[in-house]
Amino acid sequence: MNDIPGIDPTVPSSARVTNYWLGGKDYYPVDREVGDTIARIHPDIAALARHDRAFLGRAVRHLAGEAGVRQFLDIGTGLPTQDNTHEVAQRVAPESRIVYVDNDPMVLAHARALLTSTPAGETAYIDADLREPGAIIAKAGETLDFAEPVAVMLIGILQHIVDDAEAESIVRRLMEPLPSGSFFVLVHDTADFHGQSVLDAMDAFMAEGGAPICARDRGRIERLMDGLELVSPGIVSTSHWRVGLDSPWGEAEPVAHYSAVGRKP
Repeated sequence: MNDIPGIDPTVPSSARVTNYWLGGKDYYPVDREVGDTIARIHPDIAALARHDRAFLGRAVRHLAGEAGVRQFLDIGTGLPTQDNTHEVAQRVAPESRIVYVDNDPMVLAHARALLTSTPAGETAYIDADLREPGAIIAKAGETLDFAEPVAVMLIGILQHIVDDAEAESIVRRLMEPLPSGSFFVLVHDTADFHGQSVLDAMDAFMAEGGAPICARDRGRIERLMDGLELVSPGIVSTSHWRVGLDSPWGEAEPVAHYSAVGRKP
């Protein structure tokens, strides 16, 4: 892979490691090495990445379909892959508008793949940091109409905000300007299901220079969803959120991520 300005190819990135687990090609040797190290510690990690993508599809289909949402703010979108938010939403409702937000130079380099849209809809990309929710909202307002409901999506990013008060503040500041009927979609690391192997995998990632990361238990996830009406089935393992019960393989094993969708009253 060619070097991209602003990227240190000796430091692993969550987005690139996830891309490696998903079978993509946009990663450096350090991302592959860290990905393999984490997989040895926590063998289900590649399946976890796939479950995250499947959850994104189910959640967006529900929001664009049954819930009637036509605007999505996807923060920490990561590298483009199959069935990105705009593809899923516009398949259901072609007039959907999607704003992607990330601060990874590699995501920026691939932004063209995120900026395709149906003629009736619109997509945009913002180079911004989750720690600046006010700036994100201000810029997103150039594409989205905050008089109408918006679905804010934090898929596998909020665990990098390790301070609970800061994480809760970010969620609150993102949701406050939005009208009733808006939604918050969360995917977050937890050690509730697989215990120490998850924490060891996080330690391995940070030991190689990766960004700080934390696991939160159910109680801390509940605080992130405070004030929102949880969409059934509530806060559950990503592999259990609205998965068909008639699967010939039976119910999936829980994975090390909690997922939840909440509606602003």
